[in-house]
Parts: sequence; C-alpha cells; structure tokens
Amino acid sequence: MKIIDELKFDEKGLITAVIQDAESADVLMVAFMNRESLLKTMESGLTHFWSRSRKKLWLKGESSGHVQAVREVLIDCDADAIVFKVDQKGGACHTGYRSCFYRRLIPKEDRVELLGEKIFDPGAVYDKSATKDKGS
Repeated sequence: MKIIDELKFDEKGLITAVIQDAESADVLMVAFMNRESLLKTMESGLTHFWSRSRKKLWLKGESSGHVQAVREVLIDCDADAIVFKVDQKGGACHTGYRSCFYRRLIPKEDRVELLGEKIFDPGAVYDKSATKDKGS
C-alpha cells in the first residue's frame, strides 16, 4: 500500500492508533502499530498491533475473542496518528471494561470515578488454567 509510505512512524517504527467505536464514537483504546501490523489490519479488516512490552505483533482479540472489525480509517493532519472506527465485539480493555477509558479524573476532589461496569471477567478470559478447566 502506497499510503503507508506517507505515514510518519516514530524512531522505533511505530505510529499511534486510536480505536473508536464506529457507532457511539467512544474511544475504546490507544495502541501502537508498525508497518506490518498496519498492513495486516488493512488486509484482514481486523485490528493488529505491535506490543511494546512483548515485542511482537498481536491480533486484538486473539486471546479473548473480542475482535475489532474495521469500518473506517482516518489519518491526522501530520500523518503521525491513525483513528480506526471499529465494530467492537465484547470489551476492548483487558481489565474487563468495554473501553480502556473507564476512569474519569475528578481533579477538584483528587479522585477517580469508575464509569460503567465490567462486561467480562478477565481472569476467566486470560487465565490459562481457567480456560483449560473449561475444556478449551
């Protein structure tokens, strides 16, 4: 894809990807992509990212089944960030919430307020022993 050559990846070869619900416009998560994960996303229609901690590609939902089907891709004016409007299956956040942005900062009260409720149990989804017990 020629358009990828016009994007500005950082010194580590990454670009910021903002994931937004296509219907509600809620920001679900922010992650990073390299050229390979961006190409896989474009080819498959499902989001793929570069894990900075694990130093490997990952398909969003590969463990949980909570995939993101891409409906629209927007590039910012500087070509150094991308917004993906997606149809989210299940939760986007590994903590069990629909969005990674489930905490609202209340500066005047020096506290954080939780928004929404967990929609899945991360222990049941990501704990290998829990999966094994379920016959998977």
